[in-house]
Amino acid sequence: MSQHNQVYLFCWAYTMSLAWAIIPVQAAKAHPYLFYTPQRTSRLKERIKTDTLLANRWNEIRQRCDHWLSEPKGGNMEQLALAYTMTSDKRYADRAKILLGELVNRAFWDGMDDRTPRWNAGLGTSHSNWTASVTYDAIYNALSKDERKDIAAKIVKLGIEPSINDWLSKDKRIQSLNSMGHNWWAAIVFEAGVASLAVMNEVPQAKKWATDIMQDSRQWFAFAGSLLENKPANFDPDGGFYESISYANYGISEYLLFRVGYTNAIGSIKMPYDAVLQKTVDWFIHASYPRAGKPLLSFNFGDSNDLANGERPAKLLIALGLGKPDYYWYVQQTANNRFGEGLKIESPMGLLYEPEYQTIPSLPILPPSAAYSSMGWGMLRSSWQPNATLLGVKCGFTWNHAHADAGSFVLYHKGEYLLIDGGDVSYGNPEYSNYFVTSRAHNVLLFNGEAQDARDQYNAVKNPGHLYNLIDGGSLKYVLADATGPTSRNFLRNYRNFLWIGKVILVIDDVKTYDIGQFDYLLHYADKAVKRGPDFEITKDSAAILFRPLYPEMLPLGYPHDLPEKMKFRTEYGLKDRTTNVQIPYYVLSPPEKTDRTKFVNAILLLDETNTSIQTATGSSGASGAAGRSNLPVIEKFEGTNYLGVRITQNGQIAEIYINLLADGRLMHRNANATINGWETDAYISAITFPQNADRQDASQISSVFISNGSYLRRNGKPLLSSLSKVFMYAAKTSDARTGTQLNVQLQGQSLIEAFLGFEKVSKLTVNNKTVSPQYDLDKLLRIEVDETRSMNTLITIP
Repeated sequence: MSQHNQVYLFCWAYTMSLAWAIIPVQAAKAHPYLFYTPQRTSRLKERIKTDTLLANRWNEIRQRCDHWLSEPKGGNMEQLALAYTMTSDKRYADRAKILLGELVNRAFWDGMDDRTPRWNAGLGTSHSNWTASVTYDAIYNALSKDERKDIAAKIVKLGIEPSINDWLSKDKRIQSLNSMGHNWWAAIVFEAGVASLAVMNEVPQAKKWATDIMQDSRQWFAFAGSLLENKPANFDPDGGFYESISYANYGISEYLLFRVGYTNAIGSIKMPYDAVLQKTVDWFIHASYPRAGKPLLSFNFGDSNDLANGERPAKLLIALGLGKPDYYWYVQQTANNRFGEGLKIESPMGLLYEPEYQTIPSLPILPPSAAYSSMGWGMLRSSWQPNATLLGVKCGFTWNHAHADAGSFVLYHKGEYLLIDGGDVSYGNPEYSNYFVTSRAHNVLLFNGEAQDARDQYNAVKNPGHLYNLIDGGSLKYVLADATGPTSRNFLRNYRNFLWIGKVILVIDDVKTYDIGQFDYLLHYADKAVKRGPDFEITKDSAAILFRPLYPEMLPLGYPHDLPEKMKFRTEYGLKDRTTNVQIPYYVLSPPEKTDRTKFVNAILLLDETNTSIQTATGSSGASGAAGRSNLPVIEKFEGTNYLGVRITQNGQIAEIYINLLADGRLMHRNANATINGWETDAYISAITFPQNADRQDASQISSVFISNGSYLRRNGKPLLSSLSKVFMYAAKTSDARTGTQLNVQLQGQSLIEAFLGFEKVSKLTVNNKTVSPQYDLDKLLRIEVDETRSMNTLITIP
């Protein structure tokens, strides 16, 4: 036998084994077996005896159904079908049958004549497959044998066949995962699967259609993108879905509805992507912002909206037995959300599949910060408590529903959305392409009025953005966004660093372009903003922040004509999310001179009730350099040869941040060796924190040290960090009379790191969230080795 044939037979056998693995041998079930099953309706009848909310929602549905019966025609067939399964009152089934007959007697369910070849199955087909199948299954026992066959045949003709022919078949297919393999593929294919399950008794081959679709689902989840078509993978390895929160909810829910119906009709299965499904709900949670007494918000990156969420996938995974405790917390948070694509108990499916809540965690057990590196979404938050602070960063792919927003960021604070994404509008509106999907609608840097190419959203960006080196050390957090790829038509370097220390978030931009020109920094905000002294004060209700430019130095009001060397700002106008005629202002910050290389350093100060408004003196020029709030962190600037510095004093600590200008790629084959305030380092960014009353010349008194892309940091010849390769590190020291000195280290940047730290007498050591035994070398330096070359996340220390 040839090697080719051996491979073929092996692949055939493997495929068949997988097919049998997901088709349990089982006798056909009696209808209704899809969603309105006797088990679900019986349980709902029991629950409404004691659950007032469920009882009220069920009574509202029944009252609507009774009202429809009092009218000569009309109604919602899904709700009428539920009323029939709950009461066995055939009047509801008869009205649902009339509505179902109207649906299945149409000439076609969809058709897109503006496409060549014609598309015969689209989202209209998907919706009709769902409605017809759910209703048919639920009222099946009220239909005659001839009616069952007739309706089933029409569902096949109008819904299943066009979907399979266009999207799956070997001989007629016109679609591919490469062209439409995102939410449309899921909606059309998986609802064809639901329809196939519904007609299995009347159409013998329908069961195979359904099992084939379940088999094909593996390819949708595993789709890794397309090089030639510039298409990204559907899923980040950690569960994120690149299109948006809204479209992730839609596409994943369509699959999960099929999976629930499949499980009810045929039997429980396990699929190789189940772990990814669970991680996807984790992603929904990470991208959410819980608020006290107000609806939960989510990132509205791309084509989405503030209220979009993953409630429906979370509830359906719970129904499948794949839920996790955090899901119960999440669906509780979404309960009062007005998002129209959830699984609310006002709907039949929402009533039947409302989780029976076990003990709900007070807060998620997920870490507060996360980075979905392959799709470029980052979340840094102060805590999971309602009304905490959440910083969102987007630096990934642009295509279809993902906008030209590489390097953009948003900020939620004290229960409000303060620094905002531009949003979107209906796709048929010219402003969708002219404004909402463009860089101008996002918090990015422009060069000569441009960032990403305006054609990226159609053609797709060839070189996507990336996020790197997320660190969350509690009081210090960091992530690096690389927007160079998407903006490479204009930028040679476009790096944005987010360094969050206490109540101050530093946004540090490192940019270089091919030619000399004008940089502009865009700042989109919600509600109100005013320039007060050195700050832009941005408020919404009781939530407020200050946005303070540090480098380049900002004109603090006064006469711009007299101070041409200061950075200026102006107000421009965009469009309010989901409108086309409501203009909203945003700020544009412009350095005084044109250049091809610069650094922007801006501070976001997070305000609370202790930071009250105060009056400040204004000179005859109208200028005031004093902040308009009390009890603020003290922020000082200092600079010297080849560095910029920022000193932050707050909460009894002083943090000195050094930005090494030699480390920005300007040197080739030479290291960025710099001496800054007595520290020798080659790090790109360093942040060294001392107690406020400590001797800052004494390295032994350090509270913590942060290094971004550095191989050494030393003072007076004594290393605080030494590594042959440049690393990203945060080391925080605490001392206790009982337990001694504890050191928590986060270390990353290379797959193999051998680092030496100058922290003495460490009794307890944690490295990358693992407790290890402290080991010192002959030079009395703490030796740490992180080795990911042997196995994933292996960490060892060697004496």
